[in-house]
Amino acid sequence: MTESVAVIDYGMGNLHSVASALGKVCNHKIHVTSDPAVVAAADRVIFPGVGAIGDCMGEIRRLGFDALLREQVASGKPVLGICVGMQALLTHSQESGGTECIDLFPGEVKFFGHDHKSPEGEPLKVPHMGWNQVEQVDHPLWADIPQNSRFYFVHSFYVEDTGSEVTGRCEYGVRFAAALGRNNLFAVQFHPEKSHTAGLQLLHNFVRWNGQR
Repeated sequence: MTESVAVIDYGMGNLHSVASALGKVCNHKIHVTSDPAVVAAADRVIFPGVGAIGDCMGEIRRLGFDALLREQVASGKPVLGICVGMQALLTHSQESGGTECIDLFPGEVKFFGHDHKSPEGEPLKVPHMGWNQVEQVDHPLWADIPQNSRFYFVHSFYVEDTGSEVTGRCEYGVRFAAALGRNNLFAVQFHPEKSHTAGLQLLHNFVRWNGQR
């Protein structure tokens, strides 16, 4: 039987870019969907996101997707969060005047700041936009991706690099979590669907991952 991937649609993601990238790396059935039943029936789930976290969490809660995501993660199926989708999995974000998030990963999402600088004091533009190297921490989703490969980022807020669940690190004035992982849940701050060969390899690994470390 052909496996399926559900890309959760809550009106705040690069859904068709993600679906198109998935189509290049697998023959799975790909459902871009806001139907909880379709998400629950899928073999794997992708939770993308772009925009302000306050708006995202408003829609997520209105649609009941916070509870749905908790259920999918608890079921043991592989789940991948992307960009704001990753930030929404944290406990709290400073964005939108302070936003309570889904709390599947403990931690705080912080603003780079209006006067963001490198350690040498050079001004850095916010949002952090463009290609940057990711230092990988051993995980099946990094299979066949060279260490310190470059991925595409677009974000003004970042997840603190703390705790044992950080599976990828990046530096942009501060050292931050580029990826998080626990059991069957993995999330990335960058956009794999916009990251060419390395991003496609990560999606390839995800659709073949059994959810175990």
